[in-house]
Amino acid sequence: MAGSWRAKAQAGGMLLALLGWVSSCVTTFVPLWKSLNLDLNELEVWTMGLWQVCIVQEEGAVECRAHGSFLALPPELRISRLLMCLSNGLGLLGCLLATPGLEGWRACEDRPGRKRRLLLAGGAAFSTAGMATLAPVSWVAYNTVLDFWDDTVPDIVPRWEFGEATFLGWFAGAFLTAGGLLLACSTCSTRTATPPAPACCQPPATQGLAGGHHLHPKNGDLVI
Repeated sequence: MAGSWRAKAQAGGMLLALLGWVSSCVTTFVPLWKSLNLDLNELEVWTMGLWQVCIVQEEGAVECRAHGSFLALPPELRISRLLMCLSNGLGLLGCLLATPGLEGWRACEDRPGRKRRLLLAGGAAFSTAGMATLAPVSWVAYNTVLDFWDDTVPDIVPRWEFGEATFLGWFAGAFLTAGGLLLACSTCSTRTATPPAPACCQPPATQGLAGGHHLHPKNGDLVI
């Protein structure tokens, strides 16, 4: 029963972690972290990501332009780039570590301790990758809310709003964290009581007591 539970937890954790890792990679590179609708020109929608700004026109044409100097970017975008790249790398590392530790994987079958350590390290890498995804996405979303409700900015000035990548990043971080925790929890083995040794393996004194025979303490005669 315990083995079946571990196998299901490992399969579910690995599936969640892989889904979160792929979603995190997509979030990193798509220019959909923020969106802006211009009141003066409703035929164009501006979108912004960590690497470029795009203009989507009504007829379907998309024109993108990369950001300028890295040092000229706002702090949240600079740090978000680093953290998202770190998250992607940790997700890849988690895949490489956790896969050999899964039950049914033939690697390290003769070394269960090593499989357990690999699975635990992979789960920790996935969970750390989830935190590294949630932090920048939440930071950018928080600054977007502050700028949207900034009273010092005139009402006629367009405001940036949440883009699709913001929600995708939240889901990615949650999936990575949940998958890593499931993988780590699956390494916890339940303690089972040690079965009593068979009679043939018990010491001679124990066998004699078990059968109702014992030696007399004085003359060594066998007493039944």
